[in-house]
Amino acid sequence: MGKIGLQLFSIRELLSDDFAGTLEKVGKIGYEGVEFAGYYNIPAKEMKKILDDTNLKAAGSHVGIDDLKNSLDRVIEYNLEIGNKNIVCPWLPVEMRDSADAYKKTADLFNKIGDKCKSNGLQFGYHNHEFELEKFDGIYGLDILVSNTQPELLHMELDTFFFDYCGLKAVDFIEKYGERCSLLHIKDMKSKEEKVSTIVGSGTIDFTEVLSLGSKLNTSWYIIEQEEFEKPQLQSIEESFNNLKNIMAKIK
Repeated sequence: MGKIGLQLFSIRELLSDDFAGTLEKVGKIGYEGVEFAGYYNIPAKEMKKILDDTNLKAAGSHVGIDDLKNSLDRVIEYNLEIGNKNIVCPWLPVEMRDSADAYKKTADLFNKIGDKCKSNGLQFGYHNHEFELEKFDGIYGLDILVSNTQPELLHMELDTFFFDYCGLKAVDFIEKYGERCSLLHIKDMKSKEEKVSTIVGSGTIDFTEVLSLGSKLNTSWYIIEQEEFEKPQLQSIEESFNNLKNIMAKIK
């Protein structure tokens, strides 16, 4: 069974106020790792020390497409120094996803980025939202991207929330992409009527099904994310962690 990480975008305001102190609290909750969404101008050497001091591993880094295209060497160097193995593109501008041809061109770029990452011992991945689930000539944009990239050069960090959001099931896509799903974003949806993220285990998604399949596919990280909060953020991410841990224990 994989490890539980936290996508730091969830608590970005707390990190802006006190990065190291907030990560210490995340570690004390029990999280084994964190996925970065920016580095808060912290040098790599200092970031590695913060991770070591808080007993956290780098589960991944979300890196914008401009940096991936223009500063990939610097991105790779930083992540090697902090001990992170997973570089993930979290978003695409409209022109890179507004047609089947656009997705194919994006796939060509991703193969090149993935190859450079692989040659440095890193894994490149892509995190979906809802827009990749638009169809072009009857085929999901996400499927076009996946089918036109080499499996070893692009893994998929599927976000469970957005499949439910679109009336689909994440497990269908996890099963389809198989071991390319080395990372999974664990995000719950409050209800079919109120489509906002909520504490993991309190919404609509069957995470027993998700984790059972992830376990079979050797998914390495289950990364919790929450964007809307009805409770204090640290309380929410702790409840999410405990709920996911309980689900995980039943699968073993």
